[in-house]
Amino acid sequence: MTEDISSPEDDRPMKPAMWRGLRRRCPNCGEGGLMASYLKVRDRCESCGEALYHHRADDGPAYLTILVVGHLMAPLLHVAFVQFRPDPLVMAGLFTVGCVALSLYLLPRLKGLVVAIQWARRMHGFGGTA
Repeated sequence: MTEDISSPEDDRPMKPAMWRGLRRRCPNCGEGGLMASYLKVRDRCESCGEALYHHRADDGPAYLTILVVGHLMAPLLHVAFVQFRPDPLVMAGLFTVGCVALSLYLLPRLKGLVVAIQWARRMHGFGGTA
């Protein structure tokens, strides 16, 4: 028989943490900013003092960004080509700008999401025991 060692006050719900991470807010309180700059995660939340330096996002946010941008832009590329038949240079220019803009918008948000998931699941030192 396994014993549940978590208590209700230690519960870290996943969905609110994920939404806070997507908004680049502290996964604990949702008030303080998660990022110190574009992709640099703060060491501690400025509002509640939660330690955030434990995160190990690494390349995960970049891979997620590529996945999302590719799945959004590839069908749009196909529809634009089939419906409108623009000049290849115009199409390449528009979709290059679109992919770069969407990537720059999504990357810090997906990094916040990854950090929030790690916080909610007590990964990489977020458990408080390490």
